[in-house]
Amino acid sequence: MNIIIKQIELIERIDQLIRLQATGSPDDLAYRLGISKTKLYRIINTMKSLGAPIEYDIAIQSFVYAEAVGFTFGFYPRQHKHKKLHPFVG
Repeated sequence: MNIIIKQIELIERIDQLIRLQATGSPDDLAYRLGISKTKLYRIINTMKSLGAPIEYDIAIQSFVYAEAVGFTFGFYPRQHKHKKLHPFVG
């Protein structure tokens, strides 16, 4: 279970750096995250398969999103649109 959580945390960190356009080169990013370049590309490919439009911008030497996207993972309270039912008192 911890493996899944660590992967999600890594995706969240990469997402944050991409939004800041501060990933640096793939070598720099892998080093910063403490993972291999191969693992970095596996995670980026996973992100792409989840719909992240990730590209690498050579001019700024950073991964970027081709369009604005958001990433969230977890459980959040749902907003109920139905009236709250009260227990029947008889």
